[in-house]
Amino acid sequence: MATVQESKKHDIISSPSSMIHVAEGNNNFLVTFEENDIRDPMNFSYKTKWMTTLVACAFTGIVAAASATFSMGYQSMMQDLNCTQFQATVGLSMWSIGFGTVPLITSSFTEEFGRLNIYIVSSFGFMLTEMMIALSPNIQTVIIGRLLGGAFGSTGATLVGGSIADIWKPHERGQPMAFFTLVAVAGTGLGLVFAGIIEADPRLGWRWIQWIHVMFTGAYFISVVLLMKETRATIVLTRLARKTRKETGDDRYQAKAEIEKQSLVALIKISCTRPIYLLLTEPIVQSFSLWIGFTWGVVFALIECRSVSAEFQAVYGFDIQNTGFMFSTLIFGSLIGYFANIYQEKLYQKHFPRKRQEARLYLPCVAAILLPIGMFIYAWTARPEVHWIAPAIGLTVCPAYCIFVTVARLIFLKIFMSGGFVIYMVVFLYLADCYGPYASSAIAGQSLCRNLSASAFPLFTTQMFARLTHKWGLTLFGCISAALVPIPWVLFFYGSRIRSRSKVSRRILEDEELQERIGK
Repeated sequence: MATVQESKKHDIISSPSSMIHVAEGNNNFLVTFEENDIRDPMNFSYKTKWMTTLVACAFTGIVAAASATFSMGYQSMMQDLNCTQFQATVGLSMWSIGFGTVPLITSSFTEEFGRLNIYIVSSFGFMLTEMMIALSPNIQTVIIGRLLGGAFGSTGATLVGGSIADIWKPHERGQPMAFFTLVAVAGTGLGLVFAGIIEADPRLGWRWIQWIHVMFTGAYFISVVLLMKETRATIVLTRLARKTRKETGDDRYQAKAEIEKQSLVALIKISCTRPIYLLLTEPIVQSFSLWIGFTWGVVFALIECRSVSAEFQAVYGFDIQNTGFMFSTLIFGSLIGYFANIYQEKLYQKHFPRKRQEARLYLPCVAAILLPIGMFIYAWTARPEVHWIAPAIGLTVCPAYCIFVTVARLIFLKIFMSGGFVIYMVVFLYLADCYGPYASSAIAGQSLCRNLSASAFPLFTTQMFARLTHKWGLTLFGCISAALVPIPWVLFFYGSRIRSRSKVSRRILEDEELQERIGK
């Protein structure tokens, strides 16, 4: 059962968001978990932890698939709704705007309502937005539905990382976070493959792509209600304290979160302003936001129907179904990245005492070099006299950075989203390591930058490729990615010095030292 501690004297307690003072002589009873209390999310059984992780990550996969599959239905949508390709592309971009901006507000709701309730509301709302798109009579309704879909679907990325941190100890989070990233990246590729098959069938088309999402999200909604448990410890303790007060009639039973509680308006203000502050003032957040922003923008530019699809259709005569199969490289690349992370975790455990947070950056340093190589291969091999497998290999390298061996007539190498996988995952882990209690704000800052890039790139890539051709447009992307190669290398060698000059990092260190003194 929960432990009740008599709290007669409280000093000033420093938290990341505020200074709180509880008057001396207060006779509140502090409700906490007992040691090894099974109600503490950190003490969930191994089976329950993985069940929770799988259910949470399933939403990530559904949302990732929905974000990209929309572009595969352009052709039938333009015929059905009598809209232009640019209008359809706006629908693709509006998703990222909702996905990137809304979490700045909704991330505070977990403090008030808990994670489980947000999962339930978000998944149900997401299902309704997909239904709205499927029934849309015009492109304007589709665009609004995509904006709302990105808003509700953002929970699939912003909340899952927090859920993993709730139930897994820091040294245990490597594989759960790798699985989360695997689902996010592979889900995008898997969705595109099936969307290509659906779009190729004249009896189905773009509306059925949306109806499939409705079915999967409905099934997910049921699984959340039946299988998932609340993982935020502060919410669990608050409910225990509330239950104890009701049973005893004594209002002195309080959870720490209730004593230090701020208003929802204050929490929203902090969650909206702190990520922007870190994005504008912290070199580590800025550099990672620039790197992931460009990489994610390129990924969405390639996903946008007139990039990869148009090139393979024009050069090699692929139909929409075969083009969809080309996106299976995302699945293969993410699997490579997942297994490569096992080696990265060994390096992290081995070198952490010496390199500290920078021990996360061994694999990203390799990934940074392979990104421009993949872009150049993809750019310079897409022509009729070169077999289609060559640009596919380059496409694989581009955000991938690892090797996948398969057999088609010859054994060939495929490297696609391993690099994007590596970057996506290291952003969460490295920023969490560097910014501790401010990690969610640092991650929210880069997420905003990443999703704004993903919304902007598809809007100009069609015009860019039309003027420069795919060869020179992708060469431009390769040159920019080459200019970004130093980012992980500089942080690998000088990250600790950069943090020592950071006001936020110094404040975190001071808070940790203060907590150690209080503990003693």
